[in-house]
Amino acid sequence: MTRSTTDEAAVPPLPSPKERRRLREAKSLSEDEVAAAVGVTRATVRSWETGRTSPRGRKRALYAKLIAPEPAVKPTAKPTAKPTVVTAKAATAGARPAADRPTAEPAAAPAATDPPEAPPLPEAPPPPSDPGAGAGTADGPSRAPEAPGRPSGAAEAPGERRTSPAEAPGERRISPGEAFGERRTSPAEAFDELYARTAPGLVRQTYLLSGRRALARESVERAFELAWQRWPEVAVDRDPAGWVRAAAYEYAMSPWHRLRRTHRHPDAPPTEPGKRALFDALLDLPPAYRRTLLLYDGVGLDLPETAAETEASTPAAAGRLMTARAAVAERLPELAEADSPAEQSALLHDRLGGLARAEHVPVPRPARAVRTGSENKARLWTRAAVAGVALLIAVTGLTLHTAPTHYEQPISPPERVGGVPPRGGPQKLTAQDLKLQKSLGEQLAHGPERLVPELR
Repeated sequence: MTRSTTDEAAVPPLPSPKERRRLREAKSLSEDEVAAAVGVTRATVRSWETGRTSPRGRKRALYAKLIAPEPAVKPTAKPTAKPTVVTAKAATAGARPAADRPTAEPAAAPAATDPPEAPPLPEAPPPPSDPGAGAGTADGPSRAPEAPGRPSGAAEAPGERRTSPAEAPGERRISPGEAFGERRTSPAEAFDELYARTAPGLVRQTYLLSGRRALARESVERAFELAWQRWPEVAVDRDPAGWVRAAAYEYAMSPWHRLRRTHRHPDAPPTEPGKRALFDALLDLPPAYRRTLLLYDGVGLDLPETAAETEASTPAAAGRLMTARAAVAERLPELAEADSPAEQSALLHDRLGGLARAEHVPVPRPARAVRTGSENKARLWTRAAVAGVALLIAVTGLTLHTAPTHYEQPISPPERVGGVPPRGGPQKLTAQDLKLQKSLGEQLAHGPERLVPELR
């Protein structure tokens, strides 16, 4: 369970580093098994047990449950050979402790009318009360909650064996999910639960990130609309709230909002001098440094989770965090006077939480309105895509219908040609030549007055 800037969540206590190792070895767990169950490396588990670092957020809760000592179970005076059955009566009213059972049964009482009582079931894991935390989120409809203290895929305990209905006459046998208070929820109900639990705190976090109240609300609603469109993917995610938080942060930090007149300038800072100094120091930081500081010191993620969400390496995230703390410490003298980085982190967490709670941020719309808006937008974009494809097909068909079927060479336009020499040949006849030609043509061809050459 992680810390939030809006609500203080109960952090599970951890024993001393030496006690952590002793508890792990008492349960016959290796460092590799603990690392695989928590989701870290073996070196991280070793650093937790040597005291160099301490787990944070969701990993702290998993690690505390994993090494928690098992409660001592008193053996019953008369062990029964029949396996136990989980019944609705035992689940609702609670099973009677073994120490309160009589040590001997009456001889006249038949075994069929007095079935053995089931051991008390472990309590269902309570839903996290941190609306802005990145861990402990609601799972989708396809994921069932795990029993506390037992990793996923572990074998069932002896007290959780199932028997046939004939072994419990007169009582309805229920499933372990019903015994834990679980019921199959619809996708809309799971979305509404996630929205009601995380949206108000996420609006305050996004306000600290952007400095704009209207943009914070718009970013959170846009992130949840995107989550509803991709709900099959978000529902099976390890951290649905973290998925939505990352989408809201990305939308709020988009540089394109500077082109919008309503989001061009941040809102008025707080009137209190201390909160005003912290507000101005946050907005003066580069966006990547501001996001790293908010995730680590505000939300309470550990360094690897912060680096993963900001898409940076762990050393780069550590460098951004130290630089951001130094810049904020110049505005807050009490932060510079802290003796250790842990005290600086705790002080920044308190100051960021106070700043987020003091400002009056807008309340997000109801979950049903967000779901309806997401569906309407998806329907609109689908219709626009279908219309665009239909228009493209129509234009293509018209082009194919009106285009020529063969190539026609274009006719070159006429041009006046100059500088060409005159044609050769006989000269033009003069008027005297024409007169002589006419007179010769009028004479007889075989007359005595004219000599005609003879051809032989």
